[in-house]
Amino acid sequence: MATPLSADRLLAALRAEGVKVREHPGWRSHDRNHKGAWGGVNGLVIHHTAGVDSLGLCWGGTAALPGPLCHTHLSKAGTATMLSAGRANHAGSFARNAHDAVVRESSKHPRPDSSEPIDGNRHYYGIEIENRGDGEDPYPKGQYEQAVRWAAAICRAHGWTADSVIGHKEGTRRKIDPSFSMTEFRSDVNERLQHSPSWGGDDEDQEDEDMAITDADVKRIARASADMTWNWDGVEPLHPTKANPTRQPENVLTSIWKQIDRTEKKVTAGNAAVAELAKALGARDELVDVDALVARIEAAIERVTVELNVPEGA
Repeated sequence: MATPLSADRLLAALRAEGVKVREHPGWRSHDRNHKGAWGGVNGLVIHHTAGVDSLGLCWGGTAALPGPLCHTHLSKAGTATMLSAGRANHAGSFARNAHDAVVRESSKHPRPDSSEPIDGNRHYYGIEIENRGDGEDPYPKGQYEQAVRWAAAICRAHGWTADSVIGHKEGTRRKIDPSFSMTEFRSDVNERLQHSPSWGGDDEDQEDEDMAITDADVKRIARASADMTWNWDGVEPLHPTKANPTRQPENVLTSIWKQIDRTEKKVTAGNAAVAELAKALGARDELVDVDALVARIEAAIERVTVELNVPEGA
């Protein structure tokens, strides 16, 4: 059993882990401590909201179940809004065998018993992840990653393993949330705990993979190319024509590359001409700093070159 993190320590741990935190006004004193003890704490409970636009509900609750209904609300966009730093109405009662597995940090989380003598609200932090929970509503990658970071941050702060994380459905037979595999979720939390809090995760290890062009990307390029009506000097139009009604994305990229190559050659030639002119001016007037003049003109040309991008709409 551990002493709950203070509001400041909780914020610091989450931010260090890369959680995109937002503080709801008044969250530090928004709790249910007057209804029962808060702590010691043993773990974290993962929930889904079973609805959308749920932030207000998680803050205020209902007449039958007053808020806060969790410590953190996680939006579809991956924003983690802090709602409480104390006891929250999120877990309810838990089965003894489920709770004991968390306390032991067991890798096996048994089916919860029907009897529920444990006050889950006292012993667990809770996060509500915005999702309909119908098995069809997806969890965006960014949202899911933020949930993993949230759980890892609290585990790291307490020195817990990923087996201190439990799904609401694993603590009681009354619930079905969250609508994803807790085995996989704990595995992802465990992976984060093997690295420093600043670890970037899959994005850091799979940079080359992220650059791969998918079939969906090709389709988007094709749709974009069908709308192109612009033209550059010396380059044939990129939009479909009567002679070539099915312009492919490769045609677009090839044409762009040709124009870039021509531009680079023009700039190189221009630099050489500028250098010769500067030398001539220097020979005529000793007050001219040839090197400085060349540098200034080349810098100006470079600025112009940078601005030679693909026209808007391409």
